[in-house]
Amino acid sequence: MWIDSHCHLSHERIVEHGSPEDIIRAANAAQVGGMVTISCQITGDFPKQLETARDYHNVWCSIGTHPHDAGNEAEKEISLERLIDMSQSDDKIIGIGESGLDYYYDYAPRDDQEQSFRKHMQACVETSLPLIVHSRDAEDDTARMMQEESAGGKLTGVMHCFSSDARLAHAALDLGFYISFSGIVTFKAAEELRHVAKTIPLERILVETDAPFLAPVPYRGKINQPAYVAETGKFIAGLRGIEPDEFAAITTQNFFNLFTKASDTWVSP
Repeated sequence: MWIDSHCHLSHERIVEHGSPEDIIRAANAAQVGGMVTISCQITGDFPKQLETARDYHNVWCSIGTHPHDAGNEAEKEISLERLIDMSQSDDKIIGIGESGLDYYYDYAPRDDQEQSFRKHMQACVETSLPLIVHSRDAEDDTARMMQEESAGGKLTGVMHCFSSDARLAHAALDLGFYISFSGIVTFKAAEELRHVAKTIPLERILVETDAPFLAPVPYRGKINQPAYVAETGKFIAGLRGIEPDEFAAITTQNFFNLFTKASDTWVSP
């Protein structure tokens, strides 16, 4: 069984695959037993993510502000205390994020991105919830800020949709973080990323779709969905020279080791 550790079930593009119920049914048929639908705006999509998580077994959600939205005035008004309170308000909220730094698009001022990222990290330390990190073209600053906010090892989380080099991977691993791979690892040009996927400790790997984005080969170019996480998982299993079922079991256990709160509402298929 696989777990899709990062998707966006309320995104307008994913409806091509049907209702959330249709998408979850297709995922279950592909041996995907659970998924996390990710918040990008606390004042925007978060209520919908939480509603979806509440409506279905083995669907969980996060709460957070994407770096693209870090300059949004309504998001900036969410205090650290409010974020802490909201993140603890429901059993289906199992992580904080996605938050981080995106210097590729720079849709938000970098100062706003940093302030938002630090607020999310501080909330994670206070709540013991894992952080879901978005980092693009910001490796040095991401690693530095995570190290500064690690609070002596109290900060945990996952590098979502990892597409950086081994240097950032090992900086995150040294802090106790997990590395999550999306369909990017199956892309022809992703040789360096495949090296990371092949060499980091098995017990620190998660898999995800980031649906509706970044569908893996053989679905590249199509609208992604949680069912396709199995393709990414099978691909990495091949890189590692292990059976897909074994790798699925490892990554699923890794998921529950990180997102411990998910176990409280897990329903055995």
